[in-house]
Amino acid sequence: MKRIKQCFAWWCFSNVQPEELVTAAINIGYQGVELVGIEYWPLIKKAGLTIVSTQGHASIEDGLNRRENCRRIQNELAANIETAVKWGIPNLICFSGNRDGIDDNSGAEITAENLHSVAKMAENAGVKLALELLNSKVDHKGYQCDKSDWGIRVCQMVGSPNVKLLYDIYHMQIMEGNIIQTIHDNHPYIAHYHTAGVPGRRDLDDTQELNYPAIMREIQATGYEGFIGQEFIPKSDPIAALKKAFELCDI
Repeated sequence: MKRIKQCFAWWCFSNVQPEELVTAAINIGYQGVELVGIEYWPLIKKAGLTIVSTQGHASIEDGLNRRENCRRIQNELAANIETAVKWGIPNLICFSGNRDGIDDNSGAEITAENLHSVAKMAENAGVKLALELLNSKVDHKGYQCDKSDWGIRVCQMVGSPNVKLLYDIYHMQIMEGNIIQTIHDNHPYIAHYHTAGVPGRRDLDDTQELNYPAIMREIQATGYEGFIGQEFIPKSDPIAALKKAFELCDI
């Protein structure tokens, strides 16, 4: 089986000088970066790293689960799909938005409608639209796409190979647990993965509750060929934390 490719979320390590961060990441073995400001894209590409994901549209709270947002999000995604093709970015991250009185059935239907309207464009471009699963208990109160089943239902309604989920292990451990079984059962609907320690979104160390080597082995066993994104906030030395997380997940 192929080794899992790893990337890291730039925003979590942005207190390190950009050139130093890129050099250290390459030396550790990372092959990509994500969620990074466009001003750093030339630096990252010149270094030979993949820009794995960027935000597809605004915003986390005001997203796809409202019909009045359809035209705005279509335009934002269309522009960002073009940008993704230009820069070789495989994933655009999408958001359901908060419930704010929208029931889960209606929210799923509207989210699916809005994603369906741009799915063919994404297919033609070879870009994945990754609907992110986030927890609504701690970090994103009211967010609607907060359970795997809800996100999977949206993907099934869209029916496109280029509309899948960003399965954030940290967020789904908080919301529902059962991580390995969920990945085993539903991996065809997952475009990308994020990590972090639970609780606290901190380092992947022995103070947190997830068994990341076992999770990585399950992901590898599914035949997944994308990236694992390290998206945790380091407790101390960020480079040392990046190295430790890489080694832990280097299956």
